[in-house]
Parts: sequence; C-alpha cells; structure tokens
Amino acid sequence: MTSNENITLCGSSDIIIEFFEYCINSDERVQNYISGILEQVKKWIESQSIKKLILAIMSKDKNDVLERWQFDIQIQNDSNYGYIREKNESQIQNEIQTILRQLSASISYLPVLEVPCTFKVLAYTNKNADVPKSWVDSDPKYIKHNQEQVNLRSFSTPYHSVGAMVSYRFRDY
Repeated sequence: MTSNENITLCGSSDIIIEFFEYCINSDERVQNYISGILEQVKKWIESQSIKKLILAIMSKDKNDVLERWQFDIQIQNDSNYGYIREKNESQIQNEIQTILRQLSASISYLPVLEVPCTFKVLAYTNKNADVPKSWVDSDPKYIKHNQEQVNLRSFSTPYHSVGAMVSYRFRDY
C-alpha cells in the first residue's frame, strides 16, 4: 500500500492488530497464544463490536493484578455518516511510533515485577457480538490497592482510534 492510497476498514483493523502484535514481543509460545486471540479481536474490530482490550498482568501465586493495560477502541464517528477522514499510512505509522516510544519509556516508572507472573486478556464487546465458547466471562481485573494510572498517547486510522492507559500497583506486592 502506498501512502497515497485510502485505507479500508479491513486495512484499519490490520493496522490495529499489527500494533498489538508488536507490543507483545514475547517468546514463541506466548506469541502463538496471542495470535489466536488477535484473530478474534480482528473479527470484532471489523464487525465494530469491540470496545476495549485489556491485558492484566497478575502475580502467579495470589492472582493479584499488578499491571492493567487498557486499550480503548473507538469507531470514528464521521464514518457512521458516510464521511471517512483522509489519513495516509505514513501519518498513522508516525502516531504508532510515538505511542510505542511512550510504551518503551514506561519501563522507567513501572515497578519491577519481582514475582512470577501470569496474564489474562479481556475483551469488552457489544452484547450482540459473536463470542466463541473459548472466551469466558471474567471480572474486570482491577488493581485493588495502591493503584497509579497513566494515560498514554493514542493513534487513529480513518475508521478507528485506539487510546491506551496503564494502571499499576504502586509499592510492595
């Protein structure tokens, strides 16, 4: 795709999924697991039935939530009225680079996770969304004590905007 071409709804969902895949950047087993999750998330983005995606990092022994990464996915309002904002891929990539730099910089203020951890991925969808049986209901995985919160930058495509926020447990685990 050249920077002068219009981005389609499918292209917009591809960009968002590529962003999430890049953010994960982990070992092969985790990447394979996440790939399956992101295939479903892509379907929800394309059907406009997802509102937010949460990555909760928890202590393995007590299941206490230590970090909660929230990504709000919004449909651009103008697209509902037949008007699509023009935005080329280069502009979108610049926004994504900015948010990725901010995510990388978050290492400097997030507490070091000194206990074995696990994670859960949560998706907030519309009530009429097609949800596979492998996805089960869950509590929202909020941080219960000593929470700090940082709003991160966002990026947008002609069809969607993605806002990011991290909450983390401040002090002792």
